[in-house]
Amino acid sequence: MSRVEEIEAAIEGLAPAEYRRIVEWLRVREEARWDGRMDADAAGGKLDGLFEEAEREAAQGLLREWPRRG
Repeated sequence: MSRVEEIEAAIEGLAPAEYRRIVEWLRVREEARWDGRMDADAAGGKLDGLFEEAEREAAQGLLREWPRRG
């Protein structure tokens, strides 16, 4: 059995509260990884085209507020 399979089996055996705790831990970790990649891409200029497009659309009044969650 691989390490991942062992982890999967262990997760399957968790109580609901423990499962939710793992899910939340993974969600926070993944969000941090995503933020880091976006920051690196922005710093490296990979998102410049998107920023320029957003600025053009904002100047034309084409953008709207992002709906809030929760």
